[in-house]
Amino acid sequence: MSVISLFSGVFCKEQSVVGALHDATGLPIVRDADLVAEAAKLSGLGADKIEKAFTAKTSVFNKFTHEKQRAAAWLRLALATRLVAADRLLLSGFTALLAPRDIAHVLRVCLIGDAAYRRSVAAEEVALPEREAHKTLERTDEDRAVWAELVAGVKDPWSASLYDIVVPMDKTTVEAASQLIAKHLADPAVRVTDASRRTAEDFLLAARVETVVTGKGHDAAVSAKDGVVILTINKKVLLLDRLENELRAIASGIDGVKDVVTKVGKGFYQTDIYRRADFEMPTKVLLVDDEREFVQTLSERLSMREVGSHVVYDGESALEMMAEDEPEVMVLDLKMPGIDGLEVLKRTKTSRPDVEIIILTGHGSEADRDECMKLGAFAYLQKPVDIEQLSETLKRANEKVRAKKAGK
Repeated sequence: MSVISLFSGVFCKEQSVVGALHDATGLPIVRDADLVAEAAKLSGLGADKIEKAFTAKTSVFNKFTHEKQRAAAWLRLALATRLVAADRLLLSGFTALLAPRDIAHVLRVCLIGDAAYRRSVAAEEVALPEREAHKTLERTDEDRAVWAELVAGVKDPWSASLYDIVVPMDKTTVEAASQLIAKHLADPAVRVTDASRRTAEDFLLAARVETVVTGKGHDAAVSAKDGVVILTINKKVLLLDRLENELRAIASGIDGVKDVVTKVGKGFYQTDIYRRADFEMPTKVLLVDDEREFVQTLSERLSMREVGSHVVYDGESALEMMAEDEPEVMVLDLKMPGIDGLEVLKRTKTSRPDVEIIILTGHGSEADRDECMKLGAFAYLQKPVDIEQLSETLKRANEKVRAKKAGK
């Protein structure tokens, strides 16, 4: 018996098919929650951070932190560890898409149906009105599309290129679908062999290397063949030789790696720019100032110093960002139309006390300074500010954030 990896659209009777397959084959079921828990344990990251990789919503800071890529790397390691330890598994959920096609004893299955069918299942199973069902389909399909592009480089999560079998659930009963999948599982082409086990071991090696590479701040695709690791760079980088040397040095020091090959992929010739995440510098800085030209220039100058920042121009937008994303440090002007900086400071320290706030103002007084520090500001700086002074203040604030997280 071999492995089934089953990826599905929402409202395609996935759990019913999984249950029928389990009854027919006896394969142990491994769900997303199982692998998220294992990935969290392996990485030390919170399970909530790992799970965010499954959503289409991407933090504005992800280009600096690579958090989605790091979460996917740890999920691959959790899955690869399972695949090497056991030949008999039934994978269900987002993580099923992580199983590589070159492991011959993994049967990759997709369940999907047309929109009308899925809306009818939504009405039947959870009594969703048609309008709500349509919104749910759009949202969850977007989640799956972003996930497929992240882990497989394919924007269409239902593309036949990703699977061995695509089952149209609008034309197939649960029983017929499970029987079809079980029949294909019995095909000799999906049988476990020494060669397919070696491929699974290569997948495990690649996953181990990927967690180290992403942990060093890099974003490169990783694969392996017979102990030779291949690192593919899919973003334009100015000093390619230097990056390749750095990646080779990282990967070659990992146990089990016999050799390292670096190359550029198709994405290298596109306009996206390679950016290494520097975890010593702040990567989640929110800049809040209504002087647009000033704050945009400030963001660019900080970027040159490896500081990851995002800009908003008023207090209301800053508070919305606090609610929707996870900034760790804020550089905040005091005098702004609408909700002023002092109010933003008060509300942020009430709702997100771990966020470190640096006041940067051209109109403050000593009384303002005293009030801000009393409310919990990390520092109070006056415009015009020396960029090195601000960078050093940001670094110290970031160190305080990291120390708090390490102490939790």
